[in-house]
Amino acid sequence: MTDTSLPDVWQTIDRLAARFEDHSTLPREQRILLQLLKIQEEAGEVAEAVIGATGQNPRKGYSHTWEDVESEICDVIVTGMVALRRMNPEAPDVFARHMSRIADQDLTEPLPHQGRE
Repeated sequence: MTDTSLPDVWQTIDRLAARFEDHSTLPREQRILLQLLKIQEEAGEVAEAVIGATGQNPRKGYSHTWEDVESEICDVIVTGMVALRRMNPEAPDVFARHMSRIADQDLTEPLPHQGRE
């Protein structure tokens, strides 16, 4: 079985956010906007990996694996967490509250009937 224990995720996110903040000389609003755009860039890399894993680009063929897709999805998640942290120093609490709402609402309500019997 694989060890799935994680280091303190938010500690790592804090370090990444601080590193990016230290690197940029742009005004705060622009730094946040660019970080938000970075989420879209990473999502595009997921799409590219899926296309490559399915061999749907005639020029490149099978250029990626499903493991590549998983890695790109992780990059989207991390980038989103960094964006939330750069926007709000209370990001762990904001995220925890959001996850609680998801658990309370989305996981307790039945799914709508989808026409299957």
